[in-house]
Amino acid sequence: MESFVSQIYFGDLLAGTDEAGRGPLAGEVVAAAVILDPQRPIVGLADSKKLSEKKREALFVEIQDKALAYAVASASIEEIDDLNILHASMLAMSRAVAALPIMPEHVLVDGNRLPVNLPCPAEAVVKGDARQAAISAASILAKVTRDRDIVKAAAMYPEYGFEKHKGYPTAQHLEALRLHGVTPIHRRSFGPVKKIIEG
Repeated sequence: MESFVSQIYFGDLLAGTDEAGRGPLAGEVVAAAVILDPQRPIVGLADSKKLSEKKREALFVEIQDKALAYAVASASIEEIDDLNILHASMLAMSRAVAALPIMPEHVLVDGNRLPVNLPCPAEAVVKGDARQAAISAASILAKVTRDRDIVKAAAMYPEYGFEKHKGYPTAQHLEALRLHGVTPIHRRSFGPVKKIIEG
């Protein structure tokens, strides 16, 4: 597992933000923003995709308990289809930062692009979820929240197996789309879904 680089200091209130759910064919894209407390370090933070579900769930609780502030936001399926997934992801991250109960002095954003309308100076950090603790914490909150949301959808659409693939384009998911068609939670602008709609 990669070790974190030294925390960049921009003042006492540094927020990290990240999103979860760019790749799936269904569900909202979810983002989180986190301001960690230097006095209450969290052991085991890493890119959420490299952690087991059990570890993510445990860290999810610990982050909420120890962080100075956190917020979770999303962009809807309709916004994804209207704006495209990149811009919808940026929108979700800007909403998460804006929803923080404490205004950060600087924001670190995972990736190589910055959302518009952030309320303070920001820096894009490539592979930030593996390099900056605050971004890692945000990635975990976003991933766990989104996974929980899509598992709830599995109860509404049991034939699709959302609880297993979380909306990603697995063979099982693609076959379910072929057999059962498109649900209201599918992203209609995404290729495999669009292909089903267009016949």
